[in-house]
Amino acid sequence: MMTPFKFHHRVLFQHCDPAGMVFYPRYFEMINACVETWFEQEVEVPFNEMHLQLGLSVPTVATETKFHAPSHLGDRLIFQMEVRTCGNTSLQLNISASCDEQLRLTNETTLVLVEQKNGRPTPWSEHSNFNKLTDTYS
Repeated sequence: MMTPFKFHHRVLFQHCDPAGMVFYPRYFEMINACVETWFEQEVEVPFNEMHLQLGLSVPTVATETKFHAPSHLGDRLIFQMEVRTCGNTSLQLNISASCDEQLRLTNETTLVLVEQKNGRPTPWSEHSNFNKLTDTYS
């Protein structure tokens, strides 16, 4: 099994409701930031290159999240992400977030590689930019 990708994210005022707790939709922004950073650092295909130069994107087609404990303003969350499966056109990811070793959320997300011009799925293998992804996780 591969070492999980770790992404650190501090809870800012913009993430919180009036009680100082993370408003749950903001977690999905943080999850996306984790995924985007992983594509840049591990797959070596930054989103700006993927979207603007290659005409590809990786929309979320399924997601399931469980919230285990609240996060608060100032918390330093550690997101851990693992690739569960890499299919022909999709990725299944397991993501968790914790703070001070307390689990805050778990998430399972499925992304699909699509061509922006037609919105249709396209195989990772047809795009040499994703060789590192397919070589590592397929």
